[in-house]
Amino acid sequence: MKKRFIILLVLIFLSGLIWAQQFGNGTLVRGTIEGNDTLIRVQISDIWIYPERKFKNKKQQQNYSRYVAKVKKVYPLAVEARILLNKYEPQYYALESKRDRKKLMKNLEKELLDKHKEELKKWSISDGKILLKLINRETNRSAYSIIENFRGEFSAVFWQGIARLFKNNLKDGYDPENEDRMLEEVVRKIESGYY
Repeated sequence: MKKRFIILLVLIFLSGLIWAQQFGNGTLVRGTIEGNDTLIRVQISDIWIYPERKFKNKKQQQNYSRYVAKVKKVYPLAVEARILLNKYEPQYYALESKRDRKKLMKNLEKELLDKHKEELKKWSISDGKILLKLINRETNRSAYSIIENFRGEFSAVFWQGIARLFKNNLKDGYDPENEDRMLEEVVRKIESGYY
């Protein structure tokens, strides 16, 4: 009788250490038992659902298709900008001398120009506007603040002046709820593989 009692105590003690079953990819999930059912609770990522676009006429549909094509062309560069910013920003701020920082920026600028110069020559002003919006989306910073942080205030003011000549603004933010709603929709569709 004592032997059974000890085994029962050990089993009760160990049952407090047991988790729910492992779920597919090896992560632990918790479940609750309600009646005879075990309910598993798993956090899944957001799912975005957009209604099918209805166009008033053929021209509006063509404009939308062109816009999607532009975003698809520009989006990879915005992602690359985010990756490069995450990679080089710690290196940049780790350097103590202005000379070393300037050298790092010159090398990065040269590398990017060598890689994308021919492609950028073919871009329109609207492609550039979309790129600025997407860089803001990807980095959570305006193009103006990025230039100001890495190249200085004088350079940021200079490039803002150039942008203003082409009816653009480096200080513009990204507003996925209102002004940039269509852009956000297209980007999400690209990310999900729909486009």
